Amino acid sequence: MISILGRLNWWQIFLWGSCLLIALGSWRFLVLGVEVSMPFVAYHLEQRPLWFFAHVGLAPVALALMPFQFWQGLRQRELTWHRWIGRAYGAAVLVSGLGGLLMALGSNSGALAAWGFGLLAVFWLGTTAIGIWHALRGRIADHRRWMIRSAALTFAAVTLRLYLPLLFASLGEQAGYVLVSWACWVPNLLVAEWMLRRQSKRPTVQPA
Repeated sequence: MISILGRLNWWQIFLWGSCLLIALGSWRFLVLGVEVSMPFVAYHLEQRPLWFFAHVGLAPVALALMPFQFWQGLRQRELTWHRWIGRAYGAAVLVSGLGGLLMALGSNSGALAAWGFGLLAVFWLGTTAIGIWHALRGRIADHRRWMIRSAALTFAAVTLRLYLPLLFASLGEQAGYVLVSWACWVPNLLVAEWMLRRQSKRPTVQPA
């Protein structure tokens, strides 16, 4: 384990650290309460409590599990664990994604914010479902590409928390919340697409 972590580069360390820290921090409502820890979305607790807790309770599970799916050593030596973690990740995305979608449909922050978070939920559910579908059919290369897209959307939980204080401070809560509903995931997905296109253009080395 130590030797594997010792080979991590800076972006992998950032990925692991940010995902695990944000996932743990997201459960702060268990200690502080929703009104204190999440005042901007606390109204969902009264209007749709089941889907609210489905989203805020299980989205951190997906975020915490996501880096493990890209741990090459785990895939190579413990494929069974990789598959079980993938199942747990998929289930967490399904439940929390549906919760996020229903929260977006009932948003009090206006149509732009509702569309932003609503499309995030739809694409998150869709990319994850397609990735799992390819895995079940043994199409590992396609599975990997779609799970990279899914991971980019899962990582929106991190980028949202990075952008939100800056946007609130510069634009105010209402305008900042609308902008972050798009900014937290669209750039992530564009970066993922750029990475996938770059990888597809790499020459394949043929064995001598």
